[in-house]
Amino acid sequence: QGTKSFGFGMFMGQVAPEQVFPFPEVLDEEQKEFLQMLVDPVDKFFQEQNDALKNDMIEKVDDPTMQGLKEMGAFGLQVPQNLGGLGLSNTQYARLVEIVGEYDLGVGITLGAHQSIGFKGILIAGNPEQKAKYLPKLATGETVAAFCLTEPASGSDASSIKTRAVLSDDGKHFILNGGKIWISNGGLAEIFTVFAQTPVPDGKGGTKDKVTAFIVERSFGGVTNGPPEKKMGIKASNTAEVYFEDVKIPLENVLGEVGGGFKIAMHILNNGRFGMAAALSGTMKGVIKKASDHAAARTQFGEKIHNFGAIQEKLARMAVVQYVTEVGGS
Repeated sequence: QGTKSFGFGMFMGQVAPEQVFPFPEVLDEEQKEFLQMLVDPVDKFFQEQNDALKNDMIEKVDDPTMQGLKEMGAFGLQVPQNLGGLGLSNTQYARLVEIVGEYDLGVGITLGAHQSIGFKGILIAGNPEQKAKYLPKLATGETVAAFCLTEPASGSDASSIKTRAVLSDDGKHFILNGGKIWISNGGLAEIFTVFAQTPVPDGKGGTKDKVTAFIVERSFGGVTNGPPEKKMGIKASNTAEVYFEDVKIPLENVLGEVGGGFKIAMHILNNGRFGMAAALSGTMKGVIKKASDHAAARTQFGEKIHNFGAIQEKLARMAVVQYVTEVGGS
């Protein structure tokens, strides 16, 4: 007779796989098949075409790799298919990002900054016109996106930013001034999701500052960036300061509503963070593979070191942390 007790089941020789691997079944058969069609080509691409060491040395993702990623649809993984993307669910997206994280985090951050946060605001808060205008080119990688929130005195605390946008005298534009730091893809992007303080009516005849989100095109003019930051690691990811000087933003480029930017910023960050967990889950898998191979090949005291309890415990702890991370990222 079946039992819901894992311990008693083991005693009776009845092991239920769903108790050992408690991943939720969130994909239907069609989604699983579509995902599998993508997994093998992506893995092969990173094994055979991407050179992570070269990318790190030249401090950018090399042009053939970028072109290959665009051709695979890697820049629009979660963009709806009717707008030129692959239309993946979070779980499908996480599985592919995990592969990228295993092989090259520089590429991972370039792709993640573009779609996990860069144009995520358009995806989750944009109106139909904004989606139709921007997402097709973003999905193909024809344009690259960046998320502009962080300032010298403001990190994830979006309410403390100093960048400011005020309505023009003719009421047709917002005029944006300020600067952002540590912007991933800051030197590459043509489309920016920018957060700025704007004056909004306080209901008492005056105004108060509230954060508003804007879709800003580099082509608007007044958008410049500093040189790529010199980083200790993940050098292939472009990180730069971005400056806005009297940038004229059309009213239709307000994302959401005026004064509603704080909620949008938090929604983007909350929605996009799982991609980071997924990528690092892949990094962990790669590290475990290398550690296991080393332990199986290395001999000390006349034995392969994988036979030693201390090494076995280290590998087991690594596997546990990776498993928990993978669950959180999918």
